[in-house]
Amino acid sequence: MAVVMGDVDMVRALGLAGISSAYLGPPEYSARFSRHVRVVLPWIDEWQRQEEIVTILLGYAGSQREPPVLYPQTDAAVLLTSRYRDELRRGFRFILADAELIEQLVDKARFQLLAERYGLPVPPAQRLRPSLERAAPDLEVPFPVIVKPVQRGGDWTATGELGKALRVRTQDDWHAVWPRLASLRSELLVQRLVPGPESAIESFHAYINAGGRLAGEFTGRKIRTFPPHYGYSSAVEIVELPDVADLGRHVLTTLDMRGVAKVDFKRDDRGRLHLLEINPRFNLWHHPAAVAGVNLPALVHSDLSGCPSPPGRRPTRHVTWCAPLLDVRAAYMDGTSLRVWLRWASRCEAVSGLSCDDPLPFLRGTLWGAIRRRLPRPAGVRRRIGARDAP
Repeated sequence: MAVVMGDVDMVRALGLAGISSAYLGPPEYSARFSRHVRVVLPWIDEWQRQEEIVTILLGYAGSQREPPVLYPQTDAAVLLTSRYRDELRRGFRFILADAELIEQLVDKARFQLLAERYGLPVPPAQRLRPSLERAAPDLEVPFPVIVKPVQRGGDWTATGELGKALRVRTQDDWHAVWPRLASLRSELLVQRLVPGPESAIESFHAYINAGGRLAGEFTGRKIRTFPPHYGYSSAVEIVELPDVADLGRHVLTTLDMRGVAKVDFKRDDRGRLHLLEINPRFNLWHHPAAVAGVNLPALVHSDLSGCPSPPGRRPTRHVTWCAPLLDVRAAYMDGTSLRVWLRWASRCEAVSGLSCDDPLPFLRGTLWGAIRRRLPRPAGVRRRIGARDAP
């Protein structure tokens, strides 16, 4: 049995290998409706109540004949698993990078220092602590810049930005935006902007086993995000990118990485790759990669459970993936007509939450959830605090 702390794409990737899941995630997420989910565990906020989540997880593990394999898919989940790894190992099987390395990778400012120390190709950046008590500080990084929170899960949405970062072109723009940034409680990273669209972001994905062997890998490229600038992936493709794979292997070897990792690069107009971040956790890309022929979650499961290993170590074909209700909005904002988008989406080999043999995540979770949010609510009925859109 697998325990997924994530979304429907991780559940689907495991399901393609015949692995059933217990699911721990927000109640509005569609994964709970998948036929591959056997148990839905009580949801508690991953950032604020971590000890309670550990208790729930260990309680479930104690009811199983074999220790389940744990799959953390969010920053909060991987930090929880890492910080409580000694307790969780009493009931679960999992593989993670070194605890200190995980802390450095999840914190963008600490990652910047780590990458600079090892000579990895990160754009120059500086860390700032916002404050309403002072004017906008002078920047050491030349404009244009991109501003992002040091860690996800904070109060970034208070800036009014839907995406994960904010672009600032000039000194005047910096002074104009500072009051919004200064109201935040979270620290910020200001980084030199690598010009280019989101489709210039390319990534290397790998699973490195406990012995340090590269057990599986693939590369991919973003097609669209929502919102269009610095947004969340709404369409991606699994595609062979040899230089990305070479540099990705070098980065992970330099850091002595273990477990799964996604190494994000951005290719500039001269073709040079700039390292943006490393995520030491599972992610949505594992679903289309499994369709393409390399199932990293299944390889992890095989190593940790002793089950037969799936054959693929690298993709055997090109695969596209989309999150339909998100990507149709992204395509519209990008100037793509609905007719053109529908024709493209119909050819996607992997669709988030939607497959012929497992339609309920899309029908009951994603689609009905979107309709319900647009229906008028009776007077006095308030939307659940903290509810978010389905992935």
